[in-house]
Amino acid sequence: MKINQKVKRSLFSFGHFVVHFVFYLAVIAFCFLLFATLSGTTADDALFKKVMTAMTIIIMASATCVANEIYRKVTIEKPLKKILDATERVTEGDFSTQIQLSKNKGENEFDVIFENFNKMVKELGSTETLRSDFISNVSHEIKTPLAVIQNYTTLLKDENLTPKQRGEYLCAVNEATKNLSTLISNILKLNKLENQEIYPNLKKINLCENVCESLFYFEDEIERKGITLNADLDKEIIVETDSELLTLIWNNLISNALKFTDDGGTLTVSVDESNGKAVVTIRDNGCGMSQKTGRRIFDKFYQGDTSRASQGNGLGLALVKKVIDIIGGEITVESKLGEGSTFSVGIYK
Repeated sequence: MKINQKVKRSLFSFGHFVVHFVFYLAVIAFCFLLFATLSGTTADDALFKKVMTAMTIIIMASATCVANEIYRKVTIEKPLKKILDATERVTEGDFSTQIQLSKNKGENEFDVIFENFNKMVKELGSTETLRSDFISNVSHEIKTPLAVIQNYTTLLKDENLTPKQRGEYLCAVNEATKNLSTLISNILKLNKLENQEIYPNLKKINLCENVCESLFYFEDEIERKGITLNADLDKEIIVETDSELLTLIWNNLISNALKFTDDGGTLTVSVDESNGKAVVTIRDNGCGMSQKTGRRIFDKFYQGDTSRASQGNGLGLALVKKVIDIIGGEITVESKLGEGSTFSVGIYK
C-alpha cells in the first residue's frame, strides 16, 4: 500500500497550510485594524495608543510563536524523539524495540513511519535469529565429521589393527571428509545464491537429457539398493534456462528420494508439459513425511527424519528452493507419512 493511501491526516497537507495561513492573516489583520482605529486622535493619545498597538503586536506575535513552537513540539519533535530513541536501542542490538502506534493507524506521516519501522525491526530480529541459528548449525555440522575423522585417525595409530579394520577405518575417514566437503560446498553455493552472486546462464536445452545425466550419476546407488527405476524421459521438451543450476536441483531431489527410500523401493522420474510449463516429477515410495515436516523442508539445516540425519546436512532442499526462485520456476510437494513423497518442479518454457 502506498504511503499516500495510509496517511489519513497529513502534517503537511493543504488543509494544514490553509489553517496556519488564516490564523497568521487574522493576527496581522487585527493589528492593522487596531492601528487604523487608533489613528486620527490627539498627538499624546495617538503616541500612547501607538505604543499600546506595538505592544499588542509584540504580545500577539510572541503568542503566535509560542503556539507554533508547541505545535511543532507535539507534532514533530515528540515523534522524532521516539524514532531517535528507538533507533538507538536497535543499534545496541535490541531487536525487540517497537514504537507504540497511535490508536488510529496511518493518521499522519509519522504514524506510517512508526508502522514501517516496527515491521523493519521485526524483520531484522528474524534475520538475526536466522543468522545465529545458521552459525550454530554450521558449527554443529562441521564438528560431526571432524569428530569422526579425529576418532578414526586416533584408532589408526594402533599398530595391532588387522588390514580389514584399517580398511574400514579409512573408509569411515574418507566418508567423513566427503560429507565435510559437501557441506562446505553447499554453504558456499547457498551463500552465493542468497547474495545474488550467481546469475543464470540461459541456453536452450533438452530437459529430458538434462534429467537423464543426473540419473546416470546415481546409477551405482540405485543398483546397490535394488531400487526399481521408472523413467519417462523419451520426450523432446526444450526449455531456455541454466543447465548447471538445473543439475543442482535434480541431484538434490534424486539424492533425497534415494536417501529416504528403503532397499527394493521404487523411484519414478518423468518430464511432461502443462500450462506452458515443463514439469519434472520425482516420486518415491519411501518413508514420506508429515504435514508439519512438509512446511519446513526448505528451511536451512532442517531435517525432518533425524534417524537419517547422518546422510545429509539439511541444506539440499534449501539450495533447490533458492535455485528455482532464481531461474523463475516453482516447486510443489505432496507427501504422506509411510507412503512416499512427490516433488514437482515447474519450469517456464
